[in-house]
Amino acid sequence: MTAPATVIDVEYEQPACATRHAWARVPVEPGPAERAALKDKIRRLLKEKNAVMVSHYYVHPDLQDLAEETGGIVSDSLEMARFGRDHAAQTLVVSGVRFMGETAKILSPEKRILMPDLDATCSLDLGCPIAEFNAFCDAHPDRTVVVYANTSAAVKARSDWLVTSSCALDIVRALKDKGQKILWAPDKHLGGYIQRETGADMVMWNGSCIVHDEFKAFELEELMKEHPKAKVLVHPESPAEVIALADAVGSTSGILKAAHDMDAPEFIVATDKGMMHKLRTLNPGKTFIEAPTAGNSATCKSCAHCPWMAMNSLAGVAQVLESGANEIHVDAALIPRARVPIDRMLAFTAALKAGQPTGGLVPNIGAA
Repeated sequence: MTAPATVIDVEYEQPACATRHAWARVPVEPGPAERAALKDKIRRLLKEKNAVMVSHYYVHPDLQDLAEETGGIVSDSLEMARFGRDHAAQTLVVSGVRFMGETAKILSPEKRILMPDLDATCSLDLGCPIAEFNAFCDAHPDRTVVVYANTSAAVKARSDWLVTSSCALDIVRALKDKGQKILWAPDKHLGGYIQRETGADMVMWNGSCIVHDEFKAFELEELMKEHPKAKVLVHPESPAEVIALADAVGSTSGILKAAHDMDAPEFIVATDKGMMHKLRTLNPGKTFIEAPTAGNSATCKSCAHCPWMAMNSLAGVAQVLESGANEIHVDAALIPRARVPIDRMLAFTAALKAGQPTGGLVPNIGAA
């Protein structure tokens, strides 16, 4: 029997904060020899199993680098959805959180979807249970239901549209232009940002991300005084007061683009610290500083790392590839309905990217 993993925080390029998440099984960092052996084993198993890795920007740098080295992808949830659907591999290993694995299964029900830890979930998903969400929708039958990707398959199946933070503004703006009123779930901060930017008529579910919700405007202002040349990059899941201080607001892919395009020596970044690896790798001449989540008297100045994302590990990837354990299953009855809003999003974003008209992709629908 395998011994239970020790609970510690993952160490990235700089020491992680001392906070311990007793409910998140964060694996011990392997030593150099074990790390190299695990990577070799994963490379071999990916070939043997006709499998590919899909990693989110917030997981451990080793999982990001290995995904790219072996023909997989590191991306936000929108690109993960596209990649998993279109790749020829019959097994996808999704390093991220559970809703990402479920979305991959909805789009590719014939494929095997594995995850390093099935308990790696998301506060937004947990905070939007289907029974309560159904009642919320029933109370607003005249509204088009738009849900964020960070939701269960059952919630997706009740929705009209799925969005990610990279396409939410465009889709909600298109719905508004068609005269549609929006029921939005579950992230109140992202929903509020979209409402302010588009002027859409929106009612909000009261959810938030446990990481982004903790960024503090007052502390950010103090940090900006210490780094007057720094540009501030903020994820829209952050509170409105933090977003108001941003030089650029965007999804993970949007933050990467802004960091590349902006002519600045330093950046203060308000999103999960897992992003720092890719930001620093792609911009070696620039400095990236974590936005504060707490004051000087706190245990740490910035604890901005999702404990569930930290549950993903090299050992977990190797174990599921070898054993076939931790397979994602989605109720077959839910898949056809849950796929509708995802396909709408993918068709809309593909047309937008190609410079094609999107108006015809926005049907006049009300609540699902």
